[in-house]
Amino acid sequence: MRIKLKTVNTFQIVTDAVGGSLGLSALAALVPLIVFFAMLLGLKASAHLSGAVALLASLAVAVFGFSMPASMALSAAGRGALFGLFPIVWVIVMAIWFYEITVASGRFEDLRKTFDLLGEGDVRIQAALIAFCFGGLLEALAGFGAPVAITATMLLALGIKPGKAITTVLVANTAPVAFGAVGIPITTAGEVGGRTTEQVGDIAQLVSVIVFVIAALVPFVILFILDGLRGVREAGPAAAVIGISFAITQWLTATFFVYQLTNVIACIVSLAVTVAFLRWWKPKGVGELRTRMGLGDAEPATDLTGGRIAMALVPYAIVVAVFGLATAAPALFNFWTIHFPWPGLGDRVIAPTGSPMDTSYSLSVLGNPGSLMAISALIVWAVLAIAGRGDGRYRLPAATPLHALADVASRMKLSALTIVLVLALAYVMNYSGQTIAIGEFVASAGGIFTLFAPVLGWIGTAVTGSDTSANALFANLQVTAADRIGANPDLMLAANTTGGVVGKMISPQSLAIGATAVQMNGQESKIFTSVVGYSLILLALVCLTVFALSGAPGFLVP
Repeated sequence: MRIKLKTVNTFQIVTDAVGGSLGLSALAALVPLIVFFAMLLGLKASAHLSGAVALLASLAVAVFGFSMPASMALSAAGRGALFGLFPIVWVIVMAIWFYEITVASGRFEDLRKTFDLLGEGDVRIQAALIAFCFGGLLEALAGFGAPVAITATMLLALGIKPGKAITTVLVANTAPVAFGAVGIPITTAGEVGGRTTEQVGDIAQLVSVIVFVIAALVPFVILFILDGLRGVREAGPAAAVIGISFAITQWLTATFFVYQLTNVIACIVSLAVTVAFLRWWKPKGVGELRTRMGLGDAEPATDLTGGRIAMALVPYAIVVAVFGLATAAPALFNFWTIHFPWPGLGDRVIAPTGSPMDTSYSLSVLGNPGSLMAISALIVWAVLAIAGRGDGRYRLPAATPLHALADVASRMKLSALTIVLVLALAYVMNYSGQTIAIGEFVASAGGIFTLFAPVLGWIGTAVTGSDTSANALFANLQVTAADRIGANPDLMLAANTTGGVVGKMISPQSLAIGATAVQMNGQESKIFTSVVGYSLILLALVCLTVFALSGAPGFLVP
């Protein structure tokens, strides 16, 4: 028996394609997501295999359920796959390479040692600075578990017990996640959600507003994890300075500067403000704390000099300068842009409104965040190589960064494949009408949907371990639901992103990385139990904040 596939010049999205019922169509559209999560959680399959099977399921639903021509469905998958490669994988690889160059030069170790000079031996304050500020910096540049693994081992070096160390870093890895990997979760939300460049900026601003309270609150939670209410009382002023300075800078950067650098700038400012604060305010009960935790006397100051600390910060000043220049003078970077109608799609996909969907592909070759990170990395490479001449501690052989790049590319192979497959899945679901059908169905709940919108991002990130993947899966759904209930689409995309922020701490990926870092292999369930309560409390806070903003005056919500 031969099956004849339908081929037409255009494809009209119909949200009640299955049996003439919106409910049945939405149920059919859920199949690829159910397959993905079932493979990942139920069968414990790898993320890339789960993504591949779910992609096949989405293609089948698109062709046989929503009557999309097979050629167009495959073309949609290709469109998503290319976006997954450029700019998403490109951004992540370049950000990690930038980080690896600082490690190879020895300057990253100086930055780590800088934290040993802070807090007068108060490990609670040191832990907050390491897990929150330093972890946020790592999230901005490396992501993919690096912040959890690196900061957890640093807390162990302070003498903090493994269980408390991993709980601390998982909870700390929240507010910075939305702007991680140079803001790629927000970039993905805007691209998949069909938003303009200006609207993506609005999403970033809204995210900074929603996570403001979380950012200000998390340092206090860290004190509570490490030393209960006594820790909050004794070191609370420092926690307030760390959290509030971070939250304010995060909002200012996302609103008025470059959202891709939000974490970099917020972490550096928070660290600098806290250092200044600790010059005149001293924590109480440090001796008793160290005795209570069995730590002994504080370690003597290292041999760090002001010059070494300054050089450790130079790479981040360079990346801020490069991105700032690209924002102030875009013509210098955006003169070379690739833009073309996507083969097989063009303007042939017709939205339910009757208008053709924009399926074209566009990429600024030099102006995209990945290329700007590459430029920054090359400059940092040159500066650190020159500065390291004659000093064996900081010598940076010419071949070392090249080997680091090859190593990063090798390590990222499966992660890159997963990202490509998830984006291909998302675009098939979007262009075939599957996501729109789900969005229209959930929008039938009315305005109350805005209260629960962050839960989708929370679930997506908890399962996939990536806020970027959660936005790829649910961004268009959020936009569709927002359009149907008259809500702000950018707010719903921000809700999805911030829901993912508090879901990352309970993802299997984060738990496995954390367990390995503190040598608690096989005890992931114990770690999960220690953090799930914090995740749910913060999720409730996010939901209430989004619900409040949905009814806020226009001047508060862009």
